[in-house]
Amino acid sequence: MGKFFLIIILSLTNVVLGNESQISIPFSEENAKYWQYISDQTMGGVSEGKAFLDKTEDIFFARLTGNVSTKNNGGFIQLRSTLSFINLLSNEKNLKGVKLHTRGNGETYHIFIRTSETRSYRDFYSATFTANKDWELVDLPFSKFKHRFSNKLLNGNDIRTFGIVAYGRDFFSDVSVSNIIFYY
Repeated sequence: MGKFFLIIILSLTNVVLGNESQISIPFSEENAKYWQYISDQTMGGVSEGKAFLDKTEDIFFARLTGNVSTKNNGGFIQLRSTLSFINLLSNEKNLKGVKLHTRGNGETYHIFIRTSETRSYRDFYSATFTANKDWELVDLPFSKFKHRFSNKLLNGNDIRTFGIVAYGRDFFSDVSVSNIIFYY
């Protein structure tokens, strides 16, 4: 049976490093409300997992673990949140990509992004990354995200949902993310 896990994003921090501007979303005890665990069980699948907030030394992180199974037309577990960058449009800034501070079990994982133009749960943009044993910063420019049904380009300012997903094949998921950094 799937569990729900929520992580609140109370603070979006704007940081300027050199010429690069970014919006940082760190996971912390205070940010525990707007993230949700979802599995294919909502559609009859049999994948089982959980998402939880963990800490090592001084780093808080979200951790997504479980068995992904393609049986019964399934094949995913996910940690997802609703986001909005509408204020960037008024400042004429365009998001160019996202970086994840991540580690894991060496498997390939996905980022699923939905926008105001995606219409169903099967309609999304995606990019993949490998979560290796040691913490590292993974850079995913929006130009590398692929729309599932077309060649449309992702408009980063139009993000509505952002998901960290174990998807598409039978395997054991163990991926951690301590910080999500959108850059423009």
